[in-house]
Amino acid sequence: MAGESSLAARGETFFLNLRFMLIVTVFAGNAIEPLIGTLSGMHSLYLWIFSFHMPLFVLVTGYFAGKSLTGAAGRKVLLQIGLQYLIFQTLYSALDVSVFRVSNIHHSFFAPYLLLWFLASHACWRLLMLGMGRWSKAAQIIFAVTAGVAVGYLQLDGVWFSISRTFVYLPFFVIGYHFSFEALTRIYTKTVKIASAAASVLLLLILGMLGSKLPLGWLYGSMTYMQLDAPEWYAGVYRLGVYALQLAASLAFLGWVPYQLSRITDWGRRTLYVFLLHGFVVRLAAVSGIYTYLGNAAGASVLLLCAVSFTVLLAQPAVKRVLHPLVEPSVDWMITLQRAALRRSL
Repeated sequence: MAGESSLAARGETFFLNLRFMLIVTVFAGNAIEPLIGTLSGMHSLYLWIFSFHMPLFVLVTGYFAGKSLTGAAGRKVLLQIGLQYLIFQTLYSALDVSVFRVSNIHHSFFAPYLLLWFLASHACWRLLMLGMGRWSKAAQIIFAVTAGVAVGYLQLDGVWFSISRTFVYLPFFVIGYHFSFEALTRIYTKTVKIASAAASVLLLLILGMLGSKLPLGWLYGSMTYMQLDAPEWYAGVYRLGVYALQLAASLAFLGWVPYQLSRITDWGRRTLYVFLLHGFVVRLAAVSGIYTYLGNAAGASVLLLCAVSFTVLLAQPAVKRVLHPLVEPSVDWMITLQRAALRRSL
């Protein structure tokens, strides 16, 4: 039992380390997006980030969902996700209209605002896992991959209800839910980790040379085949190819993740704050006009340094103390109302 407890603690440490490293790439990727059209290096970095960061983030989310999928804990998480979505969908949309004045965005509760797709999809992944609860692991993965390929054939805008990303990334949530840290430690020996990290760097170089041939829309996961200009009946094969790329890129990136407890482990506990708040920083930078001064290698380097610094800043305990009611709103009052309504119905 002590060995199992120690292994579980090591697994949590590893995934918290991974979660912080991923939120750094999320912030960096969103920060450099305005530069990818003018700086080839930023385009290569952007492609590299998008080849693994969303699949791995979904995998990590699935891993931690294993502790709170069912029962009262599961219901509480779903309620909190719903409340977070309502709060931040309202905040971002209101600021877009009044301050940022960003055009070409669907301002609707049925069309998740940019980064908020993750909240909508997270709730759906949990509900889908509950529905698949009695299936075998193999059946769950087969269904998830099949659904991820099939959703691309729908004749609609994949942004609505986050339907495209929900099913495109469902396989990674299922894999994360069943992920075995013990198996990972057996496979990812020191030699394998070094080789994987080297493969991750090699992938960055390859994407730098060949990445212009890969449409970014395929890595976003938010578009149907119709929107990706792939009307062929066999377009699903392309999705399978993207899955293969994302899986390889994700396995390679795992080589960078340390097993040891460190400061980034603690920061990894508060990545939700970075995720939900960093959009305000990126939006402010965009409307400030600062990107007109960052169109060179030096400016891009400063931008990346700022992205890392802001990630660390937003992951600090002080930020959680101040913004906890906003980012992690209490849903106890909702549970109390539910119980009262149930008692009255009886």
